[in-house]
Amino acid sequence: MDLNLIKKLVKIVDTSEITDLEVEENGLRIKVAKKLRTFRTYDQPQVVLGNTTFQESTEKNAPAKETNLAVEIAENVHEIKSPIVGTFYRAPAPDADSYVQVGDTVSQGAVLCIVEAMKLMNEIESDVSGRIIKILAENGKPVEYNQPLFLIQTS
Repeated sequence: MDLNLIKKLVKIVDTSEITDLEVEENGLRIKVAKKLRTFRTYDQPQVVLGNTTFQESTEKNAPAKETNLAVEIAENVHEIKSPIVGTFYRAPAPDADSYVQVGDTVSQGAVLCIVEAMKLMNEIESDVSGRIIKILAENGKPVEYNQPLFLIQTS
């Protein structure tokens, strides 16, 4: 595939409203995707994951202001990442309850999910104690190596 074509695809995704684009040509597949940012309004300044976003308003529905500063994840927020490529499952079986929900408190070593790889079910355990604040992967969807799966607010 031509490098100029790839650059054009990246520019199309970057300058448009679409979030991802996938093209296949002669058996070669290219996927270009944007990182989406979630904005929530807080009464005090708040760092949101992604390309640094700060909330500086006390109004409940005020828009967020963005900066280009590099800010690391807040000290008390820990990411649980996928150790392997596979399919993400929130429960041990299709008819079973999920291992964890947003808001649940977990201890170190607690099973959070399963990542299936080559018909092997790999239980993913928490390496910290805390409260689940966000589940970043979608049930039944593929995940990549080192892809963030959960955000845990540590105690």
